[in-house]
Amino acid sequence: MEKTKRVRARTLRSSMTKAEACLWKYALKSSQRGYKFRRQCCLNSYIVDFYPPQLNFIIEVDGASHEVEEVGRYDRVRQQNLEENGYYVLRFRDEEIFEELESVIQSIDYKIASLEEMY
Repeated sequence: MEKTKRVRARTLRSSMTKAEACLWKYALKSSQRGYKFRRQCCLNSYIVDFYPPQLNFIIEVDGASHEVEEVGRYDRVRQQNLEENGYYVLRFRDEEIFEELESVIQSIDYKIASLEEMY
């Protein structure tokens, strides 16, 4: 793993966005979903927002910058790469986390349950 990626991941962990911090606090911290989620984790050649090592499952939180065409294109390629390597990716916009947190949590719980059935 590139040292610069690890340093960048550490920096991102200490400066989460408000939406990431909200999702972490109310849904993912302290194994609330039955799994320990890692924040800003290096996975393959990417840094992913949230990842429980026991499942091939990634949660990404997309802020306004992800609406920029170039960033959106990178996100699609990145997600395709991760999915081709066997990971399942759930994406949520900041607004969804702030305005529909219960629905976001239900989506996460549903995905975890479906993955548990597969394993």
